[in-house]
Amino acid sequence: MSSPTSPPAAADRSGSASAPGAHAPGSPDSAVPSLEELREEFEFLGNWEDQCEFLIDVGMDLPRLPEEDKTEDTRVHGCQSLVWMTVHERDGRLNIAAESDAMIVNGLIAVLLATFDGKTPAEALDVDVEEVFSSLGLDEHLSSARKSGLAGMVQRIRGEAARFRVEGEG
Repeated sequence: MSSPTSPPAAADRSGSASAPGAHAPGSPDSAVPSLEELREEFEFLGNWEDQCEFLIDVGMDLPRLPEEDKTEDTRVHGCQSLVWMTVHERDGRLNIAAESDAMIVNGLIAVLLATFDGKTPAEALDVDVEEVFSSLGLDEHLSSARKSGLAGMVQRIRGEAARFRVEGEG
């Protein structure tokens, strides 16, 4: 885990196929802290201003989505900012990559990656998202517009997870 005063190590920003979602959140070669690391850091920091700054730092370290993946089909609607997201299944697990034009939203994407990336479709559908957001205080501090955008991203991930689960059963 990174120290409380420094963001996680920088990631490959090339957007190469191996960068987004290729390494489990929290692993040494991942730019995304695990959900437990995020919770610990939020608890350590204590106040929303510092937590928000930390989220922005984490978001800045995420791999960038390749330009060819920034299409109308990958755009997440309902977000105040521009957000593009790809969700693929690789070896029975979700492989998620996303990027926004807003720094704080990239931090929220990191939370979603820590929550969903690398999970099986069934595991992703079983995640108690409200508990995750509540444990980080996001339910208290985000504007209604940001909450709506976050819900749109979760809906995209869950929709794809449901589709992959059905395809896996067929």
